[in-house]
Amino acid sequence: MQIKKQGVLLLMLLMVDAFLANNLLTIWKQETRELRAVDLPLAEAIHPKQVALTFDDGPHGEFTPLLLDGLKERGVKATFFLMGKNIEGNEEIVKRMQQEGHLIGSHSYQHLKMTKEKEEDALAEISKNSRLIASITGQYPTYLRPPYGDWNEHLENEVPMTTVFWSVDSLDWKYQNIEKTVQQILKDTEEGDIILMHDIFETSVEAALEVIDRLEEQGYTFVTVDEMLIE
Repeated sequence: MQIKKQGVLLLMLLMVDAFLANNLLTIWKQETRELRAVDLPLAEAIHPKQVALTFDDGPHGEFTPLLLDGLKERGVKATFFLMGKNIEGNEEIVKRMQQEGHLIGSHSYQHLKMTKEKEEDALAEISKNSRLIASITGQYPTYLRPPYGDWNEHLENEVPMTTVFWSVDSLDWKYQNIEKTVQQILKDTEEGDIILMHDIFETSVEAALEVIDRLEEQGYTFVTVDEMLIE
């Protein structure tokens, strides 16, 4: 009889332990969820989602200043790959880019497919634009975006610059439509992306500023490509 009572008592103790353990587990899960909810904004603040906005073919005498105004208003820095033939007459815009902390890269002097040109001609295009940029900014550009992304390993070895391509193509040159351009970017953009745009279209400028506002709402921050590549 005594053994039977001890068995019942042991069973009751085990049931109580199981009940307490289950409650403790429930409390722990709830507290963990609450901590995660609190820590998530902190984690994003420490390691924000970064993307880089890049603009090719400028500067444009009318639209690039509008873009610079919008970027300054939002405190955003971008990367501009300048085309030499569009720099002439727009030198003050280039100076403003530098003064406001944007990264200036080269898009060569003309918009040529580099692998289709003779090597010496391709190298001369790049060199000419680098000298032109340096004459305005006092610094030779160290980043190059080949027109059309047309490049090869041999040119890579010959040109002492870091080539920068893209992971999100806005197709802004094709659409020339604000909403279509915005949607094209938003549907494809993820952390670490380099977004390709052009500052020679008014629709692209307006789309870029809307994209900044929309992505910032999603927790993204904007950096220049040198910051992105260093990361």
